Parts: sequence; structure tokens; C-alpha cells
Amino acid sequence: MSGVPIDNVWDDIKPVQAHAIERLGYPTQKPLDLLERIISASSNPGDVVLDPFCGCGTAIAAAQKLGRSWIGIDITHLSVALMKYRLRGMFDLEPKKDYQVIGEPEDLDGARQLAADDKYQFQWWALSLIEAQPLGGQEGSKQGKKGSDKGIDGVIPFLEKERGQTQRREVLVQVKGGHVKSGDIRDLVGTIQREKAAIGVFITLEKPTRDMNTEAASAGFYQSPGWGKSYPRLQILTIDDLLDGKQIEMPPAYGTFKQAGRVPDAGEQTLGLPGFEE
Repeated sequence: MSGVPIDNVWDDIKPVQAHAIERLGYPTQKPLDLLERIISASSNPGDVVLDPFCGCGTAIAAAQKLGRSWIGIDITHLSVALMKYRLRGMFDLEPKKDYQVIGEPEDLDGARQLAADDKYQFQWWALSLIEAQPLGGQEGSKQGKKGSDKGIDGVIPFLEKERGQTQRREVLVQVKGGHVKSGDIRDLVGTIQREKAAIGVFITLEKPTRDMNTEAASAGFYQSPGWGKSYPRLQILTIDDLLDGKQIEMPPAYGTFKQAGRVPDAGEQTLGLPGFEE
């Protein structure tokens, strides 16, 4: 209550509830109010806040909201991707424009090195380039879950209007950091059909072969009744394509990650990934 001194036991701030606006689905997420209180009590506007294990970025969001500069560090590309989505959703901040991201691949050689070092980190980083929700990954963990993704590494949902009703449809994404062949495309087409997905996307570090492009073209098109457009049913994107800014041909994405409430922005920041050598 206003005018009542804060005690040394804080029981007035509740955990993030299941249906809270700020909830991001991260298992160790702390309430934004809690981090705002800590930062307000221990720093002044313009000071630098360091969170060396920032997870889904609640301390970063609180520092941004309170006009502090910040440095956030996490070891997984899964967490860094989530933080980038959160900064965009809450403050309209864009990497390279409004803050720096240190430790992510910036070119094809960096991508090859990451793929050689850790295939899960490579997958999560590649998925972040198209803002896909990773499957088979655990936040805060350097390892993925095996056997639970049915050959799919990520998903991008969108809304489709069919017969007067709004339906949730999906784009399924598979990431390959090694040798690729036409059989990979046929397998993905089969997965799309089995899972009744609208579109499939195959992200590859290596250039696709002619047979792979032929297989992708033979998959045909997804006809969107709600958006009145046709989209290639199976799309192949190389890491080179994504680094050049190419994106998936699809209806507007919807709710890839839950987005915390938007708030005013302030300050300049740095987002870091120690432990990954350039």
C-alpha cells in the first residue's frame, strides 16, 4: 500500500499466473513487478543493470521500462531468441538497430561453426531467423529433447478463415545443418500431409540440389481462402537466404511466442552470448 514501508519479506507480489498477460511460457519466469522493485531500489535511471543468466529477460524488460541501460547474458540461443521477441513485443526494439546481439553467427562461416559445435544451438538460432517456435527444446537447457518432435524442429502458427470460422493453421519447419538430399524433402512432404499442416519449410545450411528443388515444386501450393493468396506448399530456404533477409511466403504469423504487454521504451542495450567463439 502507498506509504507503507517495504518489509524484508515480500509476499505482496504474486508469481506469474497461468493466464497472466506477461506470461511467456518460460518455466523460471519471475514477475516483472518484482524485478522493477529490485531495480528501482538499487539503481538510478541511466545506470547499467547486468543479468548474467537472463533466461526470458524479465530483468532486461524491467531495466528497459525504468530507463536503465542493460547487459543480458544467456548460454542458449533458445533464450536469446525469446528475449529478442520479448523486446520487440514490449518496446518495438529491433536487434542491430536498437541494441547489439553479441555471439550469434553473422555470416555463413559463423553458421557452419555453430552447426559443427552444437546442432541444437544451430537449430534454435536458425529458427530465430524466421521467428519460429522451437519444438523439442527446453528453455535454460543446452540440450534438446529427442524423439518428441516427429522430425519437425519448429512451428509458426497463423489464423485462417474458412467457412465463416477462424481456424489455427501451422507452418512446420525442419532445420538441417549437414548433408541434404531429395529424400529429406519427400519426408517433409509426408510429415506435412500426416500432420495436416498448411506449409512446410526446409532450412538448410548447404545449397539444395536440383532434385530437392524439383521435389519441393511438385508439392504444389497452399490456397489460402482467408487471405486470398497461394503459397508454395514446400519452401526451401538456405541460411544464406535468411541472412540476406529472405522470409517465408505465408499468411501473417500469429502468436509464435506469447507477448508481454507493450510498454514505452528507453535507453540503449547489449545482449550477449558468452561461450560461443566467433
